[in-house]
Amino acid sequence: MGVSFLAKAASLLLATATASTTASAAATSAKGNYTEHLSESFLSKGVTLSRNYAYAVLYTGIELAYNKTSNPVYYNYVKTQLDGVLNDDGSFVVPITSTLSLDDIRIGLNFLWLWSVTGEDKYKNAADYLRGQLDYTPRNPDGGFWHRRPTYPDQMWLDGIYMASNFYTQYTAWFQPGNETAWDDIINQYDLIEAHTRDNSTGLLFHGYDASGTAVWADPVTGAAPHIWDRAVGWYFMSLIEMLDYFPKTHAGYARNVKRFQTLAAAVKKSQDSASGGWWLIMDPPYPSDPRNYIESSGSAMFTYGLLRGIRKGLLKEKEYGKVARKGYEALKRDFVGTNANGTLNWEGTVQVGSLGSNGTFEYYISVPLAQNDYKGAGPFIYASYELEGY
Repeated sequence: MGVSFLAKAASLLLATATASTTASAAATSAKGNYTEHLSESFLSKGVTLSRNYAYAVLYTGIELAYNKTSNPVYYNYVKTQLDGVLNDDGSFVVPITSTLSLDDIRIGLNFLWLWSVTGEDKYKNAADYLRGQLDYTPRNPDGGFWHRRPTYPDQMWLDGIYMASNFYTQYTAWFQPGNETAWDDIINQYDLIEAHTRDNSTGLLFHGYDASGTAVWADPVTGAAPHIWDRAVGWYFMSLIEMLDYFPKTHAGYARNVKRFQTLAAAVKKSQDSASGGWWLIMDPPYPSDPRNYIESSGSAMFTYGLLRGIRKGLLKEKEYGKVARKGYEALKRDFVGTNANGTLNWEGTVQVGSLGSNGTFEYYISVPLAQNDYKGAGPFIYASYELEGY
């Protein structure tokens, strides 16, 4: 697929999406349909072609808008984006290299969605390539995937559980349901991250751990990172509730992950800021009271979405969590959704990154700048909106 073709396709799609957005922005705003309104807004902004995980997170939000409305603009957008990163046989335009990152697995969920809609082999082939990548991703001595080779040897992050394990779970359910080795391997990733990063005093989880104990930030006993970063916990919260749709209930790991989700939900509820309804960037005491800390939008959106989905799936009681979830959602709308003169929306207040390639200090996390219209926050806000609007 040539660059000129991609440029023309992207230009045509952007023009179509912009016209659609301008025409419908007022209607979606009036109805409060943020699933469509924010999706349309991002279509109008233009999103370059990439298989980066942040793009994949946004694509899932737009898939939900399509599921809700059957509007072909959403479908065509996702298809054009995914076609742009694939060759006709489903191999990647930018191939997998010796640098392996669990972040790169996340777009596999989008390939599975498009395969389920179209039945086209190339999307299944793309998913197969990513499943194959897990077979040669390095592991720590306990069998946990390295977050990235060669950058983070022996390290497991909460982020990586979401990026890889949810795809691994859905792929196995659809194509290898009898693969008991795979099911055991999937649950082992959760078992390891729980054993090394769960903070019993708060019920939350530290950002990650280093099995070798050599990272500058690693706890000498557990290997855990020193702080609880909201988006890392948010990734993991989403991972737990989403994987349960595909993990076999007959496997002992299913009940363990249900309990883990419910325990984490209780900790998320307890840690919600009572004044704003959002959640702090750094969540471990005493930092929520530090004046340098702030309410961050991506983690807040992930927690809100996870609570809403947990209620809908019957894993959380409405009477215990409904008010918390609704307060979180109102905070997201009030504090992080901005409106442009043409009626389109912006998403605000998302921290760009949080990496354990750093020294892991509080000062590091608060030094990272915020980004406008960051897909890692906008996507989960669309997911939360869909939970309220799509059923």
